Amino acid sequence: MDLKEIQNLIKFVAKSGATEVKLEMEDVKITIRTGDLKHSSDKIVQQVPIAMQAVPQVVMPPEIVANVPVAPVTTQPESDDSKYVTVKSPIIGTFYRKPSPDKSVFVNVGDVINVGDAVCIIEAMKLFNEIESEVSGKIVKVLVDDATPVEFDQPLFLVDPS
Repeated sequence: MDLKEIQNLIKFVAKSGATEVKLEMEDVKITIRTGDLKHSSDKIVQQVPIAMQAVPQVVMPPEIVANVPVAPVTTQPESDDSKYVTVKSPIIGTFYRKPSPDKSVFVNVGDVINVGDAVCIIEAMKLFNEIESEVSGKIVKVLVDDATPVEFDQPLFLVDPS
């Protein structure tokens, strides 16, 4: 390796933004450092989401806490989803309600399905997997938007088996 090649290599490394490059060949060992390595680690910034940051707690003296009126807790009545069966994703992938963009959706709210009916497609690694229902009943709710990612065992549909 001649001097001109080494100079070109130094220019290339400087333009690339790398802080250190080591090159070992049969007869030559070259280490090129650009910038100050001590301060290069200072440039790495990791931001913590606000929800993860520590929140300071305010501790009130016991005499103040005793005089604070307590509001009654009101709970919203939960929808009675316990009578419904959930069709869940058997794999990780992208959820699609239609077999192709120009076709209609597999199922809509109110449709009656049987065991083995296709209810959606989940694309995983460029393979389109038709998901079949394991229950019979009426579709009550679609829980996932079309063309969104889904996780393993994520609820997709609520089915009323009655």
